[in-house]
Amino acid sequence: MAYKDLRHFIKVLEERGLLKRIKVEVDPVLEITEITDRVSKQNGPALFFENVKGSSIPILINAFGSMERMNLALETDHLDDVAERIGEILTPEIPTGFFGKLKALPKLLDISSFFPKIVKKGACKEVIIKDNPSLDIFPVLKCWPDDGGPFITLPMVFTKDPETGQRNCGMYRMQVYDGATTGMHWHVHKHGAAHYRSSVRLQQRMEVAVAIGSDPAVIYSATAPLPDTMDEMLFAGFLRKEPVELIKCETIDIEVPANSEIVLEGYVDLHEKRIEGPFGDHTGYYSLSDEYPVFHITCVTHRRDAIYPTTIVGKPPMEDCCIGKATERIFLPLLKMQLPEIRDMNLPVEGIFHNLAIVSIKKEYPGQAKKVMHALWGMGQMMFTKILVVVDEHVDVQNLSDVLWKVGNNIDPRRDITIVEGPLDVLNHASPLPNLGSKMGIDATKQWEEEGFMREWPEEIKMSDEIKGLVESKWEDYGI
Repeated sequence: MAYKDLRHFIKVLEERGLLKRIKVEVDPVLEITEITDRVSKQNGPALFFENVKGSSIPILINAFGSMERMNLALETDHLDDVAERIGEILTPEIPTGFFGKLKALPKLLDISSFFPKIVKKGACKEVIIKDNPSLDIFPVLKCWPDDGGPFITLPMVFTKDPETGQRNCGMYRMQVYDGATTGMHWHVHKHGAAHYRSSVRLQQRMEVAVAIGSDPAVIYSATAPLPDTMDEMLFAGFLRKEPVELIKCETIDIEVPANSEIVLEGYVDLHEKRIEGPFGDHTGYYSLSDEYPVFHITCVTHRRDAIYPTTIVGKPPMEDCCIGKATERIFLPLLKMQLPEIRDMNLPVEGIFHNLAIVSIKKEYPGQAKKVMHALWGMGQMMFTKILVVVDEHVDVQNLSDVLWKVGNNIDPRRDITIVEGPLDVLNHASPLPNLGSKMGIDATKQWEEEGFMREWPEEIKMSDEIKGLVESKWEDYGI
């Protein structure tokens, strides 16, 4: 059964001993970050700060900070099971004949039941503030010493395409300038930024709603790298196996999850930009200051006993690493649908997801590894991948020791390294130009004669199965 809201998830975490309540007063300026960073790196529990300096509203943080909690958030024992469900929808059997169509009907009906529902009442409207709405009541964190200010770090930002009306929900950090304005840090490649550019071109007022705190599937969906035409709220309904209930905002024509803890309504000024940052980012470095659009708040609604969920990012491992690993597993079927030779993928946390990707393939023809590299660089957010490593299907890509052994042994740098240029993530600070630079592909597969390798390729050292079985049967006798 889907979580009813964020507090339902908190209740389950607490019942399973996966949440720790902190009753002593803590400061949202730096102190909570230091506490959470230590807990994150020890694979510790979710934290619920009940007594936050300067605010009556408690803070939830590190709720997704382990793979166990990530599985629990998406109500599954294994994230690969979610991927399998996606795979079944992406590769449906084409029904033939009357009975075949009848057999396919339940799946079609199941998908249709995930579409979001519009409701007239929601807990997020228990308190409505239209006169002088302010962020000052919320315990927004200043995370790191050189941050430009406090940042809202777990917002679900809702916008609409001004031409088609299509909804988008993304997660873009928001620097708080004062009680009524924030930055809107959407990168140039994101859908929110595309809606902004369209609004500027059409000179049409851009309404924006920000929901903070919903059930975990909805929060996760705001981070998901979905295709352009896929509604995040439909995807959330698929994950939770129940439709998301949406409610219309008070002052703008946008719907938000009715079970949200906090909703900020307003608009992004089409002509105003302000310096945003620095911000201690998930790369482990500060992302630099730059000009971004400004969000103006026209209304605040929230629950009477609101909870403020947030997160921090910095040197891995941290909570966002678990969210990223979930994305790796859940969206693997999308890659396999486009590139069926792919067997597995690893986005190591040390690679910050967009810096390093390792894929294994079933190699069936010369040059296939390079074909996979170029295909991945042309596929959605995989275009940001700075280093791509391709290995043979028998290599365990989740075992970095095995992968590095293959890379070190198998490659000839001149032959097997491919350098290309193209778009890079905004947070990549090493490229000479922002958003654009070079990327490297490493073909660590076994080279074939058809690829110009005329020497004999040696066999890997392996013990015979007979001797392995003998040793296994006598292991206790050895007394080791």
